[in-house]
Amino acid sequence: MSRNEEKDHELEPVSPGARLMQAPGLNLCIIAVMGFTTKIDPNVFKKGLQDTLIKHPRFSSLLIVKNSKFTWKRTRVEMEEHVFVPDLDPEMEYSGDEFVEDYMSALSTTPMDMKKPLWEIHILNVKTSDADSVLVFKIHHSIGDGVSLTALVLACARKTSDPESLPVISSAASARKRKPDAAVDKGFLKRVFVLVWTVVLVVFNTCSDCMLFLATVLFLKDKWTPIKVARGDDALSSRKRFVHRIISLDDVKLVKTAMNVSINDVILGITEAGLSRYLNMRYGKIRENVTDQENMKKSSKNHLPKNLCIRSAVVFNLRPSATIEDMAEVMENAKELKGTWGNLIGICLLPLTISLHEEEEDPLIHVRRAKSTMDAKKLSLGHKCAFAVMKLMMFLFGNKIAGGVSRKVFQNTTLTFSNVVGPEEEITLFGHPLSYIAPSVHGFPQALIIHYQSYGDKLIIAMGADEKLIPNPHQLCDDLAISLLNMKQAVIKKGLVQFC
Repeated sequence: MSRNEEKDHELEPVSPGARLMQAPGLNLCIIAVMGFTTKIDPNVFKKGLQDTLIKHPRFSSLLIVKNSKFTWKRTRVEMEEHVFVPDLDPEMEYSGDEFVEDYMSALSTTPMDMKKPLWEIHILNVKTSDADSVLVFKIHHSIGDGVSLTALVLACARKTSDPESLPVISSAASARKRKPDAAVDKGFLKRVFVLVWTVVLVVFNTCSDCMLFLATVLFLKDKWTPIKVARGDDALSSRKRFVHRIISLDDVKLVKTAMNVSINDVILGITEAGLSRYLNMRYGKIRENVTDQENMKKSSKNHLPKNLCIRSAVVFNLRPSATIEDMAEVMENAKELKGTWGNLIGICLLPLTISLHEEEEDPLIHVRRAKSTMDAKKLSLGHKCAFAVMKLMMFLFGNKIAGGVSRKVFQNTTLTFSNVVGPEEEITLFGHPLSYIAPSVHGFPQALIIHYQSYGDKLIIAMGADEKLIPNPHQLCDDLAISLLNMKQAVIKKGLVQFC
């Protein structure tokens, strides 16, 4: 093999999804804060990274852009260029929580250095309200999607209870209880009817979602609210504030079991209810500033506009992700994992009804509405069609046009919502016990993104908020937590759960 052939052999094409993450106005980066119950030993952590993460091809490759072609090229990783340990003043004037938030906000305005692999780690040995030290992990989204990256990071970890064992992530598919004899009990005609009706629903929901997606790209915009940017470019240039709140996953499961719904249904209901509470407060502040205060109904507690509906963009993973064991094998052998890595994702639009008086009458109405919405999305191929169209547009018109279409979807909706399943029990990362993980994303034209990350018996609400439009994201976290508490109290009051 000649030297030029060998050089070309080192280059690997970048997937369409990864190229889309590099499009103008969609320069997406994942930024996650991981809290630990002990101080972090930088030398131990660097050694752990050298033995694991660095061996993964994406974390030891440069992204080369030449003549509109995107390729990965393996390179030598210099640990000092990726792991940063700032010298912190132990007598700092403000709290550790505020320091970490300010530090992450500054990172959201700092572009990634394209001359090295697109990831970096910041070790902050500062005590916060939820941890004795934190680690901030910033990764360009073109390296991989959230599910793949979660599996990769957990492949570097071990169970706290068994230091030799890899963590376990619960699977939604395996968690479903199948009724093996249910289909046998049904008559032939009934089974045929159910099958035909299911096909009809899939076709109808898919067509509806595709039309909604096309309308959103062309003209359909969410109405202005205090959490929606007027122009997408404003959100790209403004700093983001990253905050989190830890709530009980057991409380979520209690509501789930009582209402016979999924955890995703409950989480979506919490999001709708929390946003209703928060927006009611924001609209109330606006009413307080009107000039004709004498005509205001001061006794009214509901300040929300009537029939207010906003939409959330939800990103779906379209292929089975690599298991933790697969990721561990890749890092051990320093080989590429074919077919289970990258950004194979589709976008789905979820409507959220913002209403306060309904919640006051019955907090569980948000969960019922969320279940109805999610059931329809499960019987739809709209997100797969969206991915196919984006891939075709990228092939025909290039990265810039396809990126512009995706950017329109985010500009014309209000927020992004996601839920990632984490390990079932507590873990250690290179010998450091993990307290929580709170992932988020920046680099897209929205003012708000809400992530939910499970970890053991905890559910972490991780939020990235535009500092100008949402100056009090902690209040929104409070409203989400209160909404879950109201739902828990409602199912107990209605007698929908029984305690031993």
